[in-house]
Amino acid sequence: MSECTPTGPVVLEIKNLSKNFGGRAMAEGVEGGLWAVRDFDIAVHEGQLAGLIGPNGAGKTTVFNMISALISVTSGDITFQGKNLVGMPPHAITQLGIGRTFQNIRIFPRLSVLDNVRVALHPHAGYGLGSAIWQGGSFHSKERELTEKAQDLLTIFSLQDKQDEVASNLPYGEQRRVEMARALAAQPKLLLLDEPAAGMNPAEVHGLMDRIHFVRDRFKLTVLLIEHQMRVVMGICEQITVMDFGQVIARGTADQVSDDSKVIEAYLGKQGGKPGRRV
Repeated sequence: MSECTPTGPVVLEIKNLSKNFGGRAMAEGVEGGLWAVRDFDIAVHEGQLAGLIGPNGAGKTTVFNMISALISVTSGDITFQGKNLVGMPPHAITQLGIGRTFQNIRIFPRLSVLDNVRVALHPHAGYGLGSAIWQGGSFHSKERELTEKAQDLLTIFSLQDKQDEVASNLPYGEQRRVEMARALAAQPKLLLLDEPAAGMNPAEVHGLMDRIHFVRDRFKLTVLLIEHQMRVVMGICEQITVMDFGQVIARGTADQVSDDSKVIEAYLGKQGGKPGRRV
């Protein structure tokens, strides 16, 4: 298995992570069921832009769902900045500094684009229930500040002219960008992006790659992304972990995993070419 040597402290460390659906708990483990993920491990370093790839059904989104506590962990450890996340509720994980987007877009369809982003800023508003009820000068000042921050985020994603539109009326690619802006509004330290290029045309994909680099640098983020478009993965990821049938089969730089025989077989079969050539 190829390895690359990133620098900086480890932000996210996962060891022996497994998820079994439908199995029966036994004293020595789990009997039966479906192993969606088995003994998965990864170490993502501070400031890194890492990728998690693999064929459909490899278990990638299941890993994300376990990190963000949307599904339970069968076994293993997930450590973020020294804290074990296993057993924590989703809101506590968000408060620790992990934000994410979803494979299937999850926006508030009837809210405006601006309000979709503003809602994620409110935990950082700095006023209490009393201020919200009485709506004094401090409340209105904070609300203006939140609006300006939301507008700044929309500008990063070229959505400033769409802020008053109902979110569900936007094209699919623009809804993706709204979701990314909202994830950033939660002020994460680690950003999980699940297929951010899905539904985007080639020009939008090119812009997305630039934006991911930009937000990583501007907000000093660590980014872990799942993506099927090899143009994105091979173009921006500094470390790539490859999964197949719930397990890690390769790890390394774009060039290293492109040349790995297990990766080539997983994507294209034994007679296939490099996955990097497949868009």
